[in-house]
Amino acid sequence: MDPAYQPRFRPATSADAEPLAILAERTFVETFIDGFQIPYPPDDLAAFKAEVFSLEATRDRLVRPGHDWEVAEIEGRIVGFSEIGPASMPHPDCNPEHAELKRLYIGSEAQGLGIGTRLLESALTRMDRRPGPQWLSVWSENHKAQRLYRHYGFDKAGEYGFPVGSWRDHEFIFRRDPEQP
Repeated sequence: MDPAYQPRFRPATSADAEPLAILAERTFVETFIDGFQIPYPPDDLAAFKAEVFSLEATRDRLVRPGHDWEVAEIEGRIVGFSEIGPASMPHPDCNPEHAELKRLYIGSEAQGLGIGTRLLESALTRMDRRPGPQWLSVWSENHKAQRLYRHYGFDKAGEYGFPVGSWRDHEFIFRRDPEQP
């Protein structure tokens, strides 16, 4: 691979807010609308995009206490990222002191290059620094992601309706109990 095309990984900064917002929205659309063809009602999708992918929302998430972001760049352009933060899964054992993989997004142009695996492994290492179980949610029909997370020690611990506006995606709650030193 051309050395200039090698991915570079680094912590996200507030200067990354705009490219992160754009990438997050694009990968959400590519995955769930174009790929899985979830028929979100337009008003619900618009509300969700404004709440989660707007520049203001992304800026806020980048500086939230306890949130930790890593980006992957190729030729100076962000092509993927991970975000971990305090756990907020609707599960009786979940506690904000625990870590949650909030998002792991890879642009379609960078898939298959090992970037997602590298970001996931780095996120898990960062999550290991927090006490207790680790959490994430995954769409019930995203079997590929479920296999990947199971490979890294996560197991299904529950289910809930993930809000996209007033629409609810059927999500699985996954939990991992790393060995504590």
